Amino acid sequence: MATPLQALIEHARDIQDQIEKEMANRRAAVEYRFYRGRIVFEESLRQRHRAARVNLRVFLAETRPMVVLTAPLVYSLLLPIALLDLMVTVYQAVCFRVYGIDRVRRADHVFIDRQNLAYLNTLQKLNCVYCGYSNGVIAYVREVAGRTEQYWCPIKHARRVPAPHAQYAEFLEFGEEEDFIARWAQTREDMKSDQ
Repeated sequence: MATPLQALIEHARDIQDQIEKEMANRRAAVEYRFYRGRIVFEESLRQRHRAARVNLRVFLAETRPMVVLTAPLVYSLLLPIALLDLMVTVYQAVCFRVYGIDRVRRADHVFIDRQNLAYLNTLQKLNCVYCGYSNGVIAYVREVAGRTEQYWCPIKHARRVPAPHAQYAEFLEFGEEEDFIARWAQTREDMKSDQ
């Protein structure tokens, strides 16, 4: 029998599924499709996209100077993010195999596709590539870290954690020592991949 918390978690997953379906419906309303892994827009939509694009010179002229001055700081994060991406990929390739944990598919988190939108100018496309990569890497790292925490220390914190990772709801309660070792072992067993 499901506990009230398990029922709420299941309800939250149902709501997330509904959100995903609604987002899929909205995507379907836009005139594009995937063909051999590529995004293909209907020609009428491509023409509307090109007509809506703001010229790069106009775009830069309308941008506040302080925003332009912060660009080097924003882009300076690219190197540490790329290094984090590499290190976490190596980490999980080695450690998750040893632990028997399913590896996180990086491609399920890092999406770089907005540069295909013809209504974006060159700088906007570059910014979209940067943001898609950076936020995707952070999502990827968060999933790897969540699985690591689930393996090594699946105990909730005493304080409320805002927006915890997906595994957190299933963690053991803080201060609940009864059968801790057995329940921790079961958590690890539940994570085992079919290797």
